[in-house]
Amino acid sequence: MRRVVVTGMGALTPIGNNLQDFWKNLVDGVSGAELITRFDPSRFKTRFACEIKEYDPSRYLDRKESRKMDRYTQYAHIAADEAVKDAALDPGAIDKDRCGIIWGSGIGGIETFLDEVKGFVTGDGTPRFSPFFIPRMISNIAAGMLSIKYGFRGPNFGTVSACSSSTNALIDAYYYIKLGKADLFIAGGSEASINPAGIGGFNAMQAMSTNNDEYATASRPFDVTRDGFVIGEGAGTLILEELGHARARGARIYAELAGSGLTADAYHITAPHPDGIGAVNVMKQAIDEAGLKPSDVDYINVHGTATPLGDIAEIKAINALFGEHAYKLNISATKSMTGHLLGAAGAVEAIATIMAIVHGIVPPTINFRNPDPAIDQNLNLTLNKAQRRTVNVALSNNFGFGGHNASILIRKFNE
Repeated sequence: MRRVVVTGMGALTPIGNNLQDFWKNLVDGVSGAELITRFDPSRFKTRFACEIKEYDPSRYLDRKESRKMDRYTQYAHIAADEAVKDAALDPGAIDKDRCGIIWGSGIGGIETFLDEVKGFVTGDGTPRFSPFFIPRMISNIAAGMLSIKYGFRGPNFGTVSACSSSTNALIDAYYYIKLGKADLFIAGGSEASINPAGIGGFNAMQAMSTNNDEYATASRPFDVTRDGFVIGEGAGTLILEELGHARARGARIYAELAGSGLTADAYHITAPHPDGIGAVNVMKQAIDEAGLKPSDVDYINVHGTATPLGDIAEIKAINALFGEHAYKLNISATKSMTGHLLGAAGAVEAIATIMAIVHGIVPPTINFRNPDPAIDQNLNLTLNKAQRRTVNVALSNNFGFGGHNASILIRKFNE
């Protein structure tokens, strides 16, 4: 089976509008949570979120083209463009029939859907919908528009598995390359759900923090006072490439994607299995596929959403799978800084994991104050401050509503 390496990355996040700013703020433990500016949230239970800061699409995109895109597709184009440049990739110098796009989004163009339906309901009943309503809204359109932009004619589709969507995209791209179906992918995910429908919907589920008085520290994984996730937005892109293809064009290699896991909890539409059975199995699959042992893992970037049930289940899974080695791991939840980017979370957190390997620094879990007796406090949860450590092997976990579990194993590249 062919080897798959990462040769480029791009990030548009609530704590940095490019890869380097994102990484610096991760290491520094910066919170991306602020009061919502996108609309008036005063009547909502939650009035804060992790928005992209100082966002102006005209800085990145042609105005005429950007008007055809929902915000989530705009984010996809911006992060993909950075990754292509980071990889020193010349689309004109590669076989475009052997290159593809796989892009994840849990919700897609919800902002477009909300605006169009609101316009119809508040109008005179005459159906005046934009001809771009459907193309802006559908969850596969980011992948389609990226393939048009770069001319890639290989596999091209969107993945939808809630908060696991972009991890699924990376895993699918990884397998297409390993199986010889393609040589290179632009893969990742984007989400833009900070609007009345997104906030109201998650509030109705009681899934999201309502700690408006302490919004900057409301995303507090593992803390006994956690009361739900803080919604975020943005995009992450990875250039995944077959090793020989990367070598042939003299590409810089960040790391190797060496294992993957996909499982289902088969338990509940929103709650995780209380014993973390699906999480155990998905991490084990990724480790086994890489030909490694649990004791080879140095770091886990956990799903860590700061929900009361989710954090406990994931820690139980880590204890169950890793046994005594669990106490030698670094574990961190970078959602404490970025918020939960939903379908984009997996790609952004994969980038964080790769940067930890490259720089030998584990980003922290911030906002921790009060231990939860249900969570093993002897684990190294990388609390409040980054830690220097050699990271040779790492896992990145993401779990989604519907019981979707995805895990990727990334290791330091060795010839």
